Amino acid sequence: MSKKFKAIVINNQNEKFTREVKEVDTDILKDGNVLVKVDYSSLNYKDAMILKDGGRIVRKFPFIPGIDFSGSVIESADNKFKKDDKVILTGFRVGEAYFGGFSQYAKVDSNFLVKIPENLDTKKSMMLGTAGFTALLCSFAVKAKEELLLGTKVKDVLVTGATGGVGSIAIMILSKMGYDVHAVTGKKDKNEYLKDLGAKNIIDRKEFEGESKLLEKGLWDGVVDTVGGQALTKIFAQTKPGGIVAACGNAGGNKINTTVMPFIIRGVKLWGIDSSGSSLKRREFVWNQAAKLIDFSKVQTFTKELSFNDLLETYPELLKGEFFGRAIINTNK
Repeated sequence: MSKKFKAIVINNQNEKFTREVKEVDTDILKDGNVLVKVDYSSLNYKDAMILKDGGRIVRKFPFIPGIDFSGSVIESADNKFKKDDKVILTGFRVGEAYFGGFSQYAKVDSNFLVKIPENLDTKKSMMLGTAGFTALLCSFAVKAKEELLLGTKVKDVLVTGATGGVGSIAIMILSKMGYDVHAVTGKKDKNEYLKDLGAKNIIDRKEFEGESKLLEKGLWDGVVDTVGGQALTKIFAQTKPGGIVAACGNAGGNKINTTVMPFIIRGVKLWGIDSSGSSLKRREFVWNQAAKLIDFSKVQTFTKELSFNDLLETYPELLKGEFFGRAIINTNK
C-alpha cells in the first residue's frame, strides 16, 4: 500500500480548532493490530459534535474522527482475520479515543471488528452504520418483551425522533417484525415518508409536551426513544404493563423528571441502549439479522453519499437539525 493516504484531521492548537482534509503518512496509525482499507464511513450526531469542536470527547490532537467504518483487511496480526476479509466497526471509542473512520485507512484492535455477513457488503453496512446498528438493538430490546421476558405479545410500538437515522430504520425493522408502529415527529411534511417506511400512525411531538399524570392510559407495548428529555415523562406514564422503553438518545435533553410509579405499578422497563459497548456476540447476531429486516432500496432513497470535502460542508446541518436521512462517506470519492 502507499505510505500516503487522505483523512480528515482535526486539531486544537492555541485554542484554535481546525478541521481539514489532509494527506497523512501510515506511520501515524499506531492503534490496534489490524489494518483496514476503509471503503465507507457514516455521519452521526456524535461525529458532527466532534467535527465542530471536539465535542468535549476528543482529548488528543491532531486526531482522525469517525465513529464507524467498513472496509477490507490489509494486514492482521490476529488469525481471526485474513487479508481481504470484509469487516464492520462501530463504537468501542474509535473516532473518540482511537483514530477513526474518516480516513482511507484505519488500524484498530481486532476485538473491535465484525466480519460482514455474506448478505451484506461494505456499502450497505454503512448505509446502516452506528444508527442502523442502534436501531436494530432497540428493536430487539422491544421484542424481548415477548421472547426473553415471556410477556404478552408486542403490538403497539412508539418511535420518537422518527425522521432521524435511528428512528427511520427502527420504523422499518419494527414494521417488518409485525408490530404497529406509531411515529412521533415535528416534521409534518414527512408523513408520507414515514408511512412508506411502515409507520401505521403519525403523532405530533407536541402531544408529549407539558405535564403528565403519575400514570396515564397504557398505550404502548414498547417504545424506541431516540430523543430523551422531557417527553420521556409522559412516555413512561403511557407505557403498558410490562412494556419496554429502549432509550438511545439525548438530543432532547439528558435529564428526565419521572416517578417510580410506571416501574413498580406496571413493571415498565427502561432498557438503555449502549451500542458502542455491545458485546461481540451480540454484534454478530444483530448484523446477521440485518438483511432480513432492512429494505435497502428504501434506505438508499434517504441516503446521501459524500466525499470528505462534502462531509465538512454537511456536518453543521446535522447539528442544526436541518439534515434529513443518512449520510455515508465514500473515502475514495
